Amino acid sequence: MIEMPDAPNLTEELRALEAELHHPGVDCPRERLEQLLHPGFHEIGRSGQRYSRDTVINYLSTLPGPTALEAADYAAHWLAENCALLTYRSVHQSADGTSTQAALRSSIWLKTGSQWQLFFHQGTPAAA
Repeated sequence: MIEMPDAPNLTEELRALEAELHHPGVDCPRERLEQLLHPGFHEIGRSGQRYSRDTVINYLSTLPGPTALEAADYAAHWLAENCALLTYRSVHQSADGTSTQAALRSSIWLKTGSQWQLFFHQGTPAAA
């Protein structure tokens, strides 16, 4: 990992972009998902299943509202110029308020032109 002069701002910038993906349907329409996800995007979900860009866009764009996801402990690190790793922890909140599906999450973001795009995402099951 390399240090870049604006590293303190990097975490907040990527956290805000990642949060847009946590609120599909209402706050993140299909057009925005297409902007956020790099053409080469792919994901390995918490389940171990692989997902393509099209699969993720189709799924997120059809959800009726924001997801019940709580995320914390964000940290961003430069991997190279125009490439950064964002890590964080997430849990889903069930209808009765209990936390389920805890995961450690990693995202690789690429800066293409003036905008960041998500290139890769992985969720790993974690202890609650």
